[in-house]
Formats: sequence, structure tokens, C-alpha cells
Amino acid sequence: MGLTQSSYRPRLPFTWQGALTVALYGFMYIPIVVLGIYSFNDSSRYTSVWQGFSLRWYEALFQDARLLSALQDTLVIAIVAVGISAVLGTLMALGLAKYTFPGKSLYQGVAYLPLIIPDIAIAVATLVFLASMAIPLSIWTIIAAHMVFCLAYIAVVVSSRLNGLDPNLEEAALDLGANPAQALIKVLLPELMPAIVSGCLLAFVLSIDDLLISSFTAGGGANPLPLEIFSRIRTGIKPDMNALSVLLILVSGMMAALAEYLRYKGDTSQR
Repeated sequence: MGLTQSSYRPRLPFTWQGALTVALYGFMYIPIVVLGIYSFNDSSRYTSVWQGFSLRWYEALFQDARLLSALQDTLVIAIVAVGISAVLGTLMALGLAKYTFPGKSLYQGVAYLPLIIPDIAIAVATLVFLASMAIPLSIWTIIAAHMVFCLAYIAVVVSSRLNGLDPNLEEAALDLGANPAQALIKVLLPELMPAIVSGCLLAFVLSIDDLLISSFTAGGGANPLPLEIFSRIRTGIKPDMNALSVLLILVSGMMAALAEYLRYKGDTSQR
């Protein structure tokens, strides 16, 4: 039976779900595109009027001594915090996966709390602890505070990798004459390395991006990049902040993509 003209309904090219998806992605990413475009605007002040293509604001970033000093503080904080957290987080994940001890479930829940606790709660709790212990605020207090969430993120990524490993690998190494330390270094750690690097990259991005915790735990001699950016935009957005934001987005995006690629390669190599 052929379709009558009244029963035929042409199929729309877009559904409302597709339109909603496009609208949501546009809401998230169109401002970033606009930000990137106006970072090349040859204007002496922040304006929406296009006055020509220029790289002057990118050049100005590398001539700003205060900004470079803030970047140095940020890199020191992130590298030290992530480096220490990589060792402690890997050991914590190994201990939780291989050993059973009283209160293990409670300890595991407490160790992963920074993943779900709001940053403001971590910041206030850290500041109260430092004040009660009479510890002066400095760059080292920022590092200690960043280690709280870096440790949790690295441990989670390494734990997910551990759950997919063949437990017979380490046992086979022990049966062939290796001691526990050799089995860990030569067998287990190479298998965990993609997850460790992936977790470190993720924690590094979160550390250089953190504003709230850093603002509560920073002393007079420390000025991380997020604090410097926040202090500048409080008096108005300047064109050089557009260029800096674009660079931060590109660096963070590349590191997040690399972390996801390493995690994916590690998972596929295990199959």
C-alpha cells in the first residue's frame, strides 16, 4: 500500500536533541573562540571593535617580569606537588590493591575524599589547620595544600590501571627468582607507568589552574599565576589577559589530551 500525501511526514534534518546539543556546545565554546580572535586585536584597550591583526599582546606577555615571576611560582608549585604526589599516590594505590588491613575501606574513602569535597572546604580546612599549628604561609604551604588533591587524582588513575593488570605477572617474576623490590621495579612499575604519567599530567593541569586553594594558603612571598590573573582582572579586563587565557587553554588542552591518550594506550595494551 502506497503512502498517501496526508500520512507522509518528511523527516526533519535535526531533532530537538541535536539542536540542544549544538546550543550547549556553542554556549561553552563560542566564548573561547571569541576570546582567541580578540587576543590578536591590535587595540590599546579591551574593546569589541576590531582594529587589525597583531601579535603585540603575546609579545607583551613575555616582557612582563611580574607575570613571568608568577608563572615561575606556579611551575615550582605544580612540579614539586605532582612529583611528591606521584610517589605517594602510586604507593597508596599499590598498598590498597595488594594488602588487606583493618579499616581499609575507611582509609580508602578518606583518601579519595578530595575528589568530591568542594575546593572551598579544602581551602578553609587547610588554612584552619595551618593557623592552629602556627605555620606561616609560604609557597610550601601552597605545595602541601595542592598535594592533597594531586595525591587523590593520581591514586585513582593508578588504581584503575591496577584493577586491569594480570595479577600473575608479579607472581611469575617472584617464581623466576626476583625479590619483591625487583618485581615492583622491573615488572609492575613499567605496566603502571602510562597510568602514573597520565595521572601526573591531570594533576599538573589542576594545580596550575587552581585559584581558590592557592588564595587561602599563599603567603607574602608566593604569587601563583591564577592569583596574578585574578588581581589584574579585578580592575578590568585588559587585552593581554586574552592572550594569556588562550595560551593557558592550549597548554591545558594539550596536556589533558596527552593524559587521555596515555591512559587509552595503557588500557589497549593490556587487552
